Amino acid sequence: MAENFSLEEFGENNLPGVAGDDDGDKTAADLAPVFDVPVNISAVLGKSYMSVSQLLKLGQGSILELDRKVGEAIDIYVNNRLVARGEVVVVDERLGVTMTEIIKSEDSAN
Repeated sequence: MAENFSLEEFGENNLPGVAGDDDGDKTAADLAPVFDVPVNISAVLGKSYMSVSQLLKLGQGSILELDRKVGEAIDIYVNNRLVARGEVVVVDERLGVTMTEIIKSEDSAN
C-alpha cells in the first residue's frame, strides 16, 4: 500500500538519512526535482525455471512450485535492483508488502 507525502508534511526539518553539503543541510525541498521520477517496484515471491513446453502446459489452476519456502522473506526490487526484503501482508483484503530489511547497495550486487 503506497503512501504519498507532500513537502508540507516535512516542513523545514531535515530528512533523515540525507547528508548535508557545504551550503547547509538538505531539506525535502531540495529533493523536489526527483519526486516525479517514475520507478518500477517489484516484489518477488520466488522463481521457477521451466522449458517453453512446460510453460505452454500451464493453465488456470496450475500449481507453480517456487524456489522459496512458506514464510521466507520476499525480495523487493526498485528498477531491477534489490533494495529490501519483506513479508507479504493483507491490508483491507488486498495483498501488500512490509519491508523488514533494507539491503545496502554493496550487498545487492548480483
